[in-house]
Amino acid sequence: MRKALVLEGGSMRGLFSAGVIDVMMENDIEYDALIGVSAGACFGCNYKSKQIGRAIRYNMRFCRDWRYCSARSLLLTGDFFGAKFCYHRLPDELDPMDKETYESNPMDMIVVCTDVHTGKPIYHAINELTSNNMEWMRASASMPFFSRVVHVDGYDMLDGGVSDSIPVQYALDQGYDKIVVVTTRPEDYVKKPIGHDGLIRLAMRKYPRMAQAMLDRHRMYNRELKLIKQLEEQEKIYVIRPDQPLDIGRIEHDAGKMRTAHETGRLKGELVMEELKSYLEAEI
Repeated sequence: MRKALVLEGGSMRGLFSAGVIDVMMENDIEYDALIGVSAGACFGCNYKSKQIGRAIRYNMRFCRDWRYCSARSLLLTGDFFGAKFCYHRLPDELDPMDKETYESNPMDMIVVCTDVHTGKPIYHAINELTSNNMEWMRASASMPFFSRVVHVDGYDMLDGGVSDSIPVQYALDQGYDKIVVVTTRPEDYVKKPIGHDGLIRLAMRKYPRMAQAMLDRHRMYNRELKLIKQLEEQEKIYVIRPDQPLDIGRIEHDAGKMRTAHETGRLKGELVMEELKSYLEAEI
């Protein structure tokens, strides 16, 4: 059986997912692929390098460092989350990723980005920790208005969550038999329209299809939630989600709130672990 783990984004809400996957790693849960969107990709990559606790460690360490995440960074570099600092210096020097373990792990690491010209998702495998691949990772998490468009391998891209927030259908299309989904919103969440249509179209006038994808995101997201619920009721997928809204901002500088979100994910992971193992081990 081929197993996939799907991780939603949500910026700092992704620390909930980071807590869940830390518990999965501690319990030696293995997947054939991890499909991550935005923060789900940035934090989920630690699964492939088997670095338990790395995501919460560096977020708490650098949450007040302007180079990591700040309006100053946005003003000086064009990115709220500093591109060179977050995606190159941090993983290379300050809190290094385990390159040898990452690249020897057979699990595929797939990130989701949005093509700004088409407004459609692009799925890209990152199985080597090259500088080029880290730009794909950056693209997946580059929020419109808070980031520059990322140019890599002939593509112009932004946040994957705009076009495919929870890529369960993609996992199904790839033929995975067992799919585990970690979302960062509680079960009763419904996404509302973003509003400000005229301002968005004006700000994204160079990329009208990206603007339309942003305006349509709530419809796409709610369709994905409906699909997830249907598949969950049919016991075709296994879903892990917070019981209550997480008390953390999309952009967060409070290390205490970060720790709480991560600990909430850990507690949820521990609570569902035996049920999760049963789902993964059961015959189809």
